Amino acid sequence: MSTQADIEVSYDVGNEFFALWLDEERNYSCALWEDGDDLETAQRRKLSYLGDLAGTGPDTAVLDVGCGWGANLAHQAAERGVRRLHGITLSPAQFGAVRERAIPGATVELCDYRDFTPAEPFDAVISIGMMEHIARPADVWSGANLAIYRDFFRRAHRWTRPGARFALQVILRDRVPRDRADLAELRWVTNSIFPGGMSPRLEDVLATAEPYWEVVGVRTRREHYRRTCAEWLRRLRANERLVRRRWGDRTFLDHERYLSVCVLAFAKRYQSLGQFCLERRSTP
Repeated sequence: MSTQADIEVSYDVGNEFFALWLDEERNYSCALWEDGDDLETAQRRKLSYLGDLAGTGPDTAVLDVGCGWGANLAHQAAERGVRRLHGITLSPAQFGAVRERAIPGATVELCDYRDFTPAEPFDAVISIGMMEHIARPADVWSGANLAIYRDFFRRAHRWTRPGARFALQVILRDRVPRDRADLAELRWVTNSIFPGGMSPRLEDVLATAEPYWEVVGVRTRREHYRRTCAEWLRRLRANERLVRRRWGDRTFLDHERYLSVCVLAFAKRYQSLGQFCLERRSTP
């Protein structure tokens, strides 16, 4: 699991910094695009789609695991009418930002998911771009990651009531680069921007969701994430002078490099994006 220090490297650069190049709600994950969309529209479509997968509505209690700056919590409250929402995050900056938003019906907690114990079970779980942080590279190379993923699904099962649904969005490792330069760039992103994290493979999710959750649907959105990263990169470059002045040359250059690598990785199928619809099994 990424430590809080790791998470701070990834997400606590500055809330205002991310606001310059993410969408207006600061969704830091793949959007769902249709022709003619701007980033804001595509991100709202993604959140609505995940709400559909999780079955959120006025009478559902919803848990957001890795809630970021609260974009999904706010969307489920405003657009789906959810009246009880709870988010958990390991990022102090994101935790503070969610609290400041004062989203109706929403509470937020700064904690490791392994330490989370809800007061009442939830009807729906949504997790967007969090599963990439629960196994470290060494866990993947040793094979320990599968037990870690299975434990994550076991915990989500314990947090929910019978009939619950789980909408999971996660970056997936796909092809192994044969180009040494590409491999070095991917390794740099892992070590410098997202230390302590490693994406699962598609088959890892399918194998470890059982026996707790039935996989009833999965869509891959590789091209959607390539397009999302390309738009983030465009917005970052449009704010180059401001970023260099406020956060320094290194912050700009590192994030420009990272986003460029992401565009390449999705274009070359080194990475993909999975959206899973899971239904809780009554007995594991």
